[in-house]
Amino acid sequence: MKPLQKPANPLFSSGPCAKRPGWTIDNLKNAPLGRSHRAKIGKSRLKQAIDRTASILGVPEGYRVGIVPASDTGAVEMALWSMLGARGVDMLAWESFGSGWITDVTKQLKLDDIRSLTADYGDLPDLSLVDPARDVVFTWNGTTSGVKVPNADWISDDRAGLTICDATSAAFAMDLPWDKLDVTTFSWQKVLGGEAAHGMIILSPRAVERLENYNPAWPLPKIFRLTKGGKLIEGIFSGATINTPSMLCVEDYLDALNWAESIGGLKGMIAKSEENLAVIRDWVARTDWVAFLANDAQTVSNTSVCLKIVAPWFTALEPLVQAAVAKKMATLLDEEGAAFDIGAYRDAPAGLRIWAGSTVEANDLSALLPWLDWAYAQITTS
Repeated sequence: MKPLQKPANPLFSSGPCAKRPGWTIDNLKNAPLGRSHRAKIGKSRLKQAIDRTASILGVPEGYRVGIVPASDTGAVEMALWSMLGARGVDMLAWESFGSGWITDVTKQLKLDDIRSLTADYGDLPDLSLVDPARDVVFTWNGTTSGVKVPNADWISDDRAGLTICDATSAAFAMDLPWDKLDVTTFSWQKVLGGEAAHGMIILSPRAVERLENYNPAWPLPKIFRLTKGGKLIEGIFSGATINTPSMLCVEDYLDALNWAESIGGLKGMIAKSEENLAVIRDWVARTDWVAFLANDAQTVSNTSVCLKIVAPWFTALEPLVQAAVAKKMATLLDEEGAAFDIGAYRDAPAGLRIWAGSTVEANDLSALLPWLDWAYAQITTS
C-alpha cells in the first residue's frame, strides 16, 4: 500500500544539496548586495568565510584556505594546471569525476608520465600501488558511486609527491587527515547545502612550495593563477578573490557555517551524516531487493549513498532496460512528492542515489524508505 507519511523535506539531491534545517531566505537579509566585494564590508565577509571554514574543519596553522571560482571543478582544475608536471602522477578513479580528471590530465595537459589506477563502480583501485615518489590525484568520496576511501593510511608520511584530493562530497561530513593532504578542494553546494558556483581550495605548505618553485610548461589562464612573480598571491587566501563572487552566496555560506557551529561543528556534522547512513544501512540489511553499490562495507559513503537493485529479475535485464526501470522508480517518487532527484548519475550503474549529508534529517530518511519499497512494488507489478 502507498505509505501515508511523506518526508517533511523530500530534497535528497546529491548537488546542489538540501539547505540546512530551518533555512529561509530571510537569513540572507544582511547580505551586502550592490556593494563591491573589494569594499571593506565585502572583504570582511569573504575573510570571515575563509577563517571560519578553517576553524570548523580544523585546518592546521600554515595551511592556506581560499575561495575560488567555478565550484569544486574550478578548484581541482586550478590545482591540476598549476602544479602537475613537476614529477610523475598517479591518477585514481573509481567513478565519473575521477575519470574526468584523468581525461583532463591525459588529453588536455598531455603529461608524459601518467599512471591511471582505476576500478569499476562499487570498488576502489589497489591503493597500495600508489607511489609516494609521484603526485597523486584522487576523490576522497566518489559522489557518483557512493564509494569513499576508508582512511588515508595508504598515503606515505614521507611522500615526495603531492596529494591532490577532490573532497567535494566529503568535507564537513568525513574526517579529513590534513597531514596527508596537500591540496584539498570542495564546493559550498554539497555537505553545507550552500549555493553553487563557488569553490574552496586548501593548500599545505608543501603545495605552496611547489607553486612558488615550479613553472608549468603551458600558459595559465588568469582564473587559474595562484602565483605572481614566483610568490603565492596571498590575497586569494584573505578575501581578495580572483573574480567577482556573489555576496548573496557568501552570506548563505556564512549562514551554513553558523548552523554547522550550532550543532557541534565538524564532529556534529559527521555524526549527523553517519546517523543518516545508519538509517539507510538498517533498511538495506532487511530488504532483499536492494544493496549498496559499494561492495566493501568500509567504503560505503555516508553522504552520496548509491544503491543497486539486486533482485534476480532485474539483474537479468539488459543495462539499458535496467536504467529505464530504475528511472521509472525515481519518477514515481518525484510525482508523489516523496523524493526528488534520487536517480543514479548518468554514467553510473542503474539504481538510486540518496543524499545523506548533514543537512538531511534522519526522520525524513526514515519516512522515505517505505516509499522506496512502494515504488519497487509498482515496477514489479506493472
